[in-house]
Amino acid sequence: MRRELLTMVVFPFLVMPVGALEATAVGPSRGSLVIMGGGGKEMPGIFGKFVELAGGKAARIVVVTTAISSDPKHNYDRSWAAKLAREQFKVAEVTVLHTHDRGIADSEGFVQPITRATGVWFGGGRQWRLTRAYGGTRSEREFHKVLERGGAIGGSSAGATIQGSFLARGDTSGNTIMVGDVQRGFGFMRNTAIDQHLIARGREKDLLEVLEDPDNKMRPEFDRGAMLGIGIDEDVAIVVKRDRFEVIGKKRGAVLVYDPRKWKEDTPAGEKWETIRTGGFFDLAKRRVI
Repeated sequence: MRRELLTMVVFPFLVMPVGALEATAVGPSRGSLVIMGGGGKEMPGIFGKFVELAGGKAARIVVVTTAISSDPKHNYDRSWAAKLAREQFKVAEVTVLHTHDRGIADSEGFVQPITRATGVWFGGGRQWRLTRAYGGTRSEREFHKVLERGGAIGGSSAGATIQGSFLARGDTSGNTIMVGDVQRGFGFMRNTAIDQHLIARGREKDLLEVLEDPDNKMRPEFDRGAMLGIGIDEDVAIVVKRDRFEVIGKKRGAVLVYDPRKWKEDTPAGEKWETIRTGGFFDLAKRRVI
């Protein structure tokens, strides 16, 4: 009884009864997502929001660094997110996790920290490395269970894009190819393609290539007609709870939302997105600015 009471006080989101919430159209039924478009100046504030949603100082956070490199000699234990969690936010338990070996990613021993986690943060790099390492393994299933327990999933840059169902810029030969040879994200947000570093790198029109797919490269498993594009600028993030997101980060920061259902044949490219500024909200189910 005492242990149950402690759980309710420290992690009130973890005791929500199964089946208490209705299914969502796009976002997670339980838990929260923090999806950051890269950058650096706003990292402490945005990462701090993730820590808060994961349980604050009492959180158990796993930081996944796999996206940063393919070099086996790279120091994957080095992580700004882990350092922030330990030193600035005084998080109780922080584990840095990495492998490129799918067999290891599918092993019971490797996933133990994830099974206990109240939050998982995916670092930057190339998003296809995350799919290649963890897609379809026990690790990916445990990532989803963090949300099912009411926890938080977060990430920046590659760690943002991996949270969509379609993996934009997932080509292993370069990050300028929008519909590439690795196409599956982890799908924490269903029927979505997420891009990052948007305005800082002049990428405003790049998601149109995903949503229009002029070369028919998208695999049949994806429902392009139902897909929503979300482009996030640097030092900006969206906080997703169920089918609604809020924009946080730098002043006048921008998130662009691309909804092909609203386009006509003669809609100019520059009018195929809506801009939501910092402090704004968007309804993912109804596909409209709140």
